[in-house]
Amino acid sequence: MTVAQPAGLRSYLFAPAHHARHSAKAFIAGADAVILDLEDAVAPAEKAAARAAAALAMQQPRRLRGYVRANGVGSAWWRDDLEAIVGPWLDGVVLPKAESAAQLREFDACLADCERRAGMEPGSLELMPIIESAIGVVDVDAIAAATPRIGRIAFGGGDYTHDLDLEWTAEEEALAYARARIAHASRAAGLEPPVDTVVLELRDQARFRQSARNGRRLGFLGKLCIHPDQVGPCHEVFTPGAAEIARARAIVAAFEAAESRGVASIQVDGVFVDYPVAYKARRVLALAGRLAGDDAAVSDGP
Repeated sequence: MTVAQPAGLRSYLFAPAHHARHSAKAFIAGADAVILDLEDAVAPAEKAAARAAAALAMQQPRRLRGYVRANGVGSAWWRDDLEAIVGPWLDGVVLPKAESAAQLREFDACLADCERRAGMEPGSLELMPIIESAIGVVDVDAIAAATPRIGRIAFGGGDYTHDLDLEWTAEEEALAYARARIAHASRAAGLEPPVDTVVLELRDQARFRQSARNGRRLGFLGKLCIHPDQVGPCHEVFTPGAAEIARARAIVAAFEAAESRGVASIQVDGVFVDYPVAYKARRVLALAGRLAGDDAAVSDGP
C-alpha cells in the first residue's frame, strides 16, 4: 500500500510528548502538523510515560496532521515506541537519525506488524525519516526509495553539524551540500519536497526567516519548528506571496496564449519563457491553490 501524501505542508511543530501543556499548545499554534517527540526531548526514565501520553493526545479530536517521533533504530526504545503509539488515530511516524535503507526497511516491517495488531492495513501510516549525519547524507538516495511509506524526508541540522564538527552560522554555508543532496534524492524518488531543519535560536525570528529562505531556495517546502513563535515566519516564507502569484499568473496566461498559436517560447517582461519556466509558474499557482483550499486551482504540469 502506498500512503496518500498531503501536499503543501509547511510547518511541523515539535512538542515533548510527556509534557501535556506543551503538547496541547502545539495543537492550537496554527502549524500544519504536530510532531510529538519521544526521542531527544524525553529522558530515558520518562519514555514509557511519554508513549502513553502521545497515544492519548493523538486520539483527541484535531484538524491537523499528527506525527510521533520515535527513537532511532538501534536504540533500546524504538520497538516499544511503535507498539504503544500505532493506531488509526495516527497519521505518521518520524524516524530520527536515518542512515541506511536497511534501517528503514527494518523500521517499516515493525511498523507493519503494529498496524496489523491495531486492525489497520499495513502501510497506512506515513514514515518520515530525518537525515542527520554524514552517513545519512551519503546514503540518502537509497533511503528515499527504501519504502513506499516515505512521502517526504526531513533534515536535521543540529545533529548533522555536530557529526561533522561544522560551524552553523546564520548564513548556513555548512548546510548547503546536505540540503542539495536531500532535495535531489527526494525529487529522484518522486517524493514531496523535503522538510528543512529546525533553528535553535528560539527568539531570533530574523535568523529563522533567513534559514527558511535558504532552504526554500534549495528545493525545500516547509520546516521543522521547535517553538510556536516559529510557525508564523515559517508560513510567510513557504507560502507564495502576492507578487510571486501575480508573476506566475502572468507567465501562465501569456504562455497559454502563445501555445494556442503554436508558439512555445516567448518573453514576459523581458524574461525568456519556455516549457520549464511555464511549468514552474504552474507549480507556484498549484501550491497557492492548495494552501487556499482549492486543489483544482491549476494543474502544476507534468
